[in-house]
Amino acid sequence: MLERYQRRTVRLIEQLRGVVRELAGRASARLLPVMGIAAGKDTAVRALLGIALPERTVPRVLGIDDFALRRGRQYATVLIDADSGVRIDVLPGRGASVVADWLRGHPGVEIVCRDGSNTYAQAVRDADPAVQQVADRWHLWHGLAEAAAKEVAAHSACWAGATGVQDGPLARTNIERWHQVHDLLKQGHGLLECTRRLNLSLNTVKRYACATAVDRLRPGASAWVFCRSLP
Repeated sequence: MLERYQRRTVRLIEQLRGVVRELAGRASARLLPVMGIAAGKDTAVRALLGIALPERTVPRVLGIDDFALRRGRQYATVLIDADSGVRIDVLPGRGASVVADWLRGHPGVEIVCRDGSNTYAQAVRDADPAVQQVADRWHLWHGLAEAAAKEVAAHSACWAGATGVQDGPLARTNIERWHQVHDLLKQGHGLLECTRRLNLSLNTVKRYACATAVDRLRPGASAWVFCRSLP
């Protein structure tokens, strides 16, 4: 019924912990009175901190990635079981020493699935050179998409000649707008001033501004495709 030195029954404590495990402090404090449990925010936080962390075995395939706690200032590293998707640990920072120390303290990892970071690659090599390193699916596809976009931008002039996009009213409009945008830019006006004077959207002006020549224009292409190829 009761644990020693506790003012609540075991059943009530389990209900309280079940709520705070899902909602944490403030949200739990708003919901618990509705359930008939008198508990404030501080009580909810204490109950959350009192929950024992589950014991997890070292995974065979370990996923490593970083994330921002405060973008540009503070980062952390998350470790997951790549087979089950269960989070294993969260490490402070994203340096090589942090990951290497964890791997040394948790032997048994056979494969590390990571992004293209040289920092994590060096950390795995320092901890255990025998561990196989592979690229995760998202970063693999992301890198492929970036490479394809650069190749698309590099050969946009070839498509213009092959498809005849310089013919017709749309092509003439594109050429006219390209000259208008570049004339304003040469006069020292910015992109926002170009949008105001030409009554065009900012992305449209960027597309014309990023195209270094008229034959690099392609109807329907986004500004991102062209601007990615700029130095």
